[in-house]
Amino acid sequence: MQALLNTAVEAVRKGGDTTLRYFGRPGGLEIVRKSQNEYVTQADHASEQIIIETIHQRYPEHAILAEESGGTGSSDFEWIIDPLDGTTNFIHGFPVFAVSVGLRVKGRLEVGVVYDPTRQEMFTAIRGQGAQLDGRRIRVSGRKTLDGALIGTGFPYRASRKWMSEYLEMFQDVMQQAAGVRRPGAAALDLSYVAAGRLDGFWEFGLQIWDIAAGVLLIREAGGLVSNLTDDGDYLETGNLIAGTPKVHKELERMLRPRPSQEAGQG
Repeated sequence: MQALLNTAVEAVRKGGDTTLRYFGRPGGLEIVRKSQNEYVTQADHASEQIIIETIHQRYPEHAILAEESGGTGSSDFEWIIDPLDGTTNFIHGFPVFAVSVGLRVKGRLEVGVVYDPTRQEMFTAIRGQGAQLDGRRIRVSGRKTLDGALIGTGFPYRASRKWMSEYLEMFQDVMQQAAGVRRPGAAALDLSYVAAGRLDGFWEFGLQIWDIAAGVLLIREAGGLVSNLTDDGDYLETGNLIAGTPKVHKELERMLRPRPSQEAGQG
């Protein structure tokens, strides 16, 4: 798996370097609105292209599942790519965005890499071998309760807007117990920060698999837990998840689910 990780690291670094060439040029960006609160720029496309090219130079037979170009190929090896997580931040010159690549082998996450090009931080994980930040082992924090915890989140949008009322109740409940709640706007980084102990927990509705594939492996390999926020399947498919240190995750699960009103919200 080390060779596969090395390829992922090279690919995300190239993708991140590509995004930086466009960053800070809001007037020069070509911005397309895909849907409400969802945008794509030429930086997304350029980053995705160089990532796929880098992977296929070494593994031309591997399958790709990428945010902008979709799924291509059929293989036991599937690369899951988010070329620019945090596009809205990027468009506004807000320096919180990342490049994320995960690798599934026969349906199981084996490799995860998240790269923050503005800070040049590289988060990496191989299943069963732990998680690292710039080559140094990382672990989730030792936080045991929500009291004093710093929690990350993301606001519902797109199809997940149906959860808004429930989400606002959750936000209020967490705010009343935790030290603080943060919404930076790039889920791949939020999950990486949980793995590195910078956040103690995280929850969000409606994420896409390319947003979270690498991040959830990082958390699991750093000693944390991830579970589905709703009772409707695997969080990789629903995009509704809770993550955190083992103790904080347990408290968040108890606080955030199940909520009877959620079932009505799904209709």
